[in-house]
Amino acid sequence: MEARDRLSNFAVLGAAVLVWVLVALIVTTRDPVAEPVAGFIGAALIGLAVGLTVTPILWLVVFARHRRIAYRGDWLRAARRGGWIGLIVAIFIVLRLQSALELPIALFIIALAAVAEATLSAER
Repeated sequence: MEARDRLSNFAVLGAAVLVWVLVALIVTTRDPVAEPVAGFIGAALIGLAVGLTVTPILWLVVFARHRRIAYRGDWLRAARRGGWIGLIVAIFIVLRLQSALELPIALFIIALAAVAEATLSAER
């Protein structure tokens, strides 16, 4: 692992910690029932926090799977996958706030993201 990869991991995890602090602030001070906008802001922040948290983990998994060799595009792929996960989490929270989250809808959203990621990750 090179120094830039280590620094990138720490920077993304630091940003994740900062967003988690904002999530804690929103969750403890706002009521999504009384303020509907607070629910959407909280969903967006939680999705961003989860996405930022899993991005370095996804990069480290691929790094370990490649026998400790970092290839070009690994960070982009990890960021894209972290973005998918964060987006799915945010959508699930918004659907739950609207009382519209059901198992078929959740499975469809996950399948849609999996197909999109498989298409984007296909080696040419």
